[in-house]
Amino acid sequence: MEDVLAVYTRPRDPDYPLVCLDETSKQLLAETRLPIPMKPGRPARFDYEYERNGTANLFMMFAPLEGWRHVKVTDRHTAVDYAHVLKDLADVHFSNARTIVLVQDNLNIHSKASLYEAFSGRRSQAAGRALRMALHSKAWQLA
Repeated sequence: MEDVLAVYTRPRDPDYPLVCLDETSKQLLAETRLPIPMKPGRPARFDYEYERNGTANLFMMFAPLEGWRHVKVTDRHTAVDYAHVLKDLADVHFSNARTIVLVQDNLNIHSKASLYEAFSGRRSQAAGRALRMALHSKAWQLA
């Protein structure tokens, strides 16, 4: 935990941006009846019935010192999806950074193995070199 706290107290450095990453699944719902619009003295009313339209996974990224945030929506929440999010982070959003300091929870897919599962050896090593992970109570360099 001390490592994560130390990461948060460092000054801004564009070569080593701090990025927080988390994910969540959300249920996609549709109304089955049209809502009743509001009228003077009466709020709009919505029926409690809904139609389920599956789920979506949201990868939420936030760079507090850069004033940047981004949400990537995927159909699933797999190690390969996670690896593609990391690749976009390194190749698209912070392509000029020397190393991205990544703070995240220690979910089982949050590992270097996700990069190897998604990409060939050389591509996974290249993506891994750009990331330093701070996983709650432990931190390590991907290289």
